[in-house]
Amino acid sequence: MRHDSHGGSLTLAVILALSGLAAVPALAQQQDFSKVEVKAIPVAGKIHMLTGSGGNIGVSVGSDGILIVDDQYAPLAEKIRAALKGLGGGSLKWVLNTHWHGDHTGGNAIFGAEAPIIAHTNVRKRLMTDQHVMGNTVAASPATAWPVVTFDQALSVHFNGEEIRVVHFPHGHTDGDSVIFFTGSHVVHMGDDFFNGFFPFVDLSSGGSVQGMADAVATVLPMIPADAKVIPGHGPLSDVSGLKTFHRMLTDSLDTVSAGIKAGKSLQDLQKAGLPAEWKSWGGQFITTDFWIETVYKSLTGAKPVAPAATPHH
Repeated sequence: MRHDSHGGSLTLAVILALSGLAAVPALAQQQDFSKVEVKAIPVAGKIHMLTGSGGNIGVSVGSDGILIVDDQYAPLAEKIRAALKGLGGGSLKWVLNTHWHGDHTGGNAIFGAEAPIIAHTNVRKRLMTDQHVMGNTVAASPATAWPVVTFDQALSVHFNGEEIRVVHFPHGHTDGDSVIFFTGSHVVHMGDDFFNGFFPFVDLSSGGSVQGMADAVATVLPMIPADAKVIPGHGPLSDVSGLKTFHRMLTDSLDTVSAGIKAGKSLQDLQKAGLPAEWKSWGGQFITTDFWIETVYKSLTGAKPVAPAATPHH
């Protein structure tokens, strides 16, 4: 991988998320899935959240069976299956994907043989073909991993007594993002348009945009009830207040970097100046502050993303 002396670093978790374990096998070997625990957390109504390694999984459990939102990595499929069995509700009937990255779709190859996969049109396109993200080639997924039901704007799944609304938000984390609204349970799964408590990865190579992510969150907020529970793509279960804080971080970052660009500051100048102190603790857990500022800068200027050196976190 190339090193960018002006940027931050990508953690092992980001590299694995992009690769789906295919593009960088040497790094993938450092992830020991045998030690990962998949845990079920009650959210509200018929909805649970599964944590493990990779993106948070949303689960609807009821008389119609089980619907899942995202499915992490293939090596965790049996642990995911065991966690679902512990929730009851019968067999798996539907799989929804919030976007194409491997830490959200890695289990598609297994679960796609059991239940139809639903996703935005761009998710199917990207899973069907090799992708090139920040200097890495991500191999196409096997056919069983491809969504068989696709949509361009929105669709609804009427399941377990509620309408599950799947809505596309363009050019946020990627160009294929969906937000899932469990309308009866007052739960929303944001996918990777919400990282709770730390800076997000925005995949500029896949049509992502920091402004687009901010716009998506701004659009979602008035669409959900005040008591809604919010499942982030990464991080602990949240609520409307947590989503508002994330949106404020996005707008603060955009305002700060945009003002710097207009004042003629370089990327290095912006990284040296940093962001408002409120967001100091948001860097380093996943995306460093320097790399986040670089992402915002390149998103605003249209500069081509470059892969910095990977720094595995142990």
